Amino acid sequence: MTDSKLPSGIDRVVGQRIRWRRRELKLTQERLGEILDLTFQQVQKYEKGVNRVSAGRLYEIAGVLGVPISYFFEGAEEFLEAEQAEFAEDEDEPHAPVMTPETLELIAAFQKIEDISLRKSLLNTVRAAASAFDGRSSSQD
Repeated sequence: MTDSKLPSGIDRVVGQRIRWRRRELKLTQERLGEILDLTFQQVQKYEKGVNRVSAGRLYEIAGVLGVPISYFFEGAEEFLEAEQAEFAEDEDEPHAPVMTPETLELIAAFQKIEDISLRKSLLNTVRAAASAFDGRSSSQD
């Protein structure tokens, strides 16, 4: 397979966004596969970014998940820049951030908040809490 046909960073971003939205809708990989006439393994490969999602299939997925096509690319630029920076520092294979069920739940809940000032306030609170742990290692959950 040529390099241009291999999955890339954007494929991982799209896959991650598919997974986020599927979980937000409380769909299993099996159920999404049934709706799209795919196996759950194929859905899993899309979500992991192992297989590329064609334009036509992405259009179908967007319709089923009730989001515009642009949803799958939101935040992609920042992710890819961070991935390139990480790759430059570490010659090993670049790693996508780990999205735990708790992280996905937080994202889904945050997206439901319509009040912009409340969202900004919460984001600032989380940033402040996170900065308290900068440079420190924590073994607590």
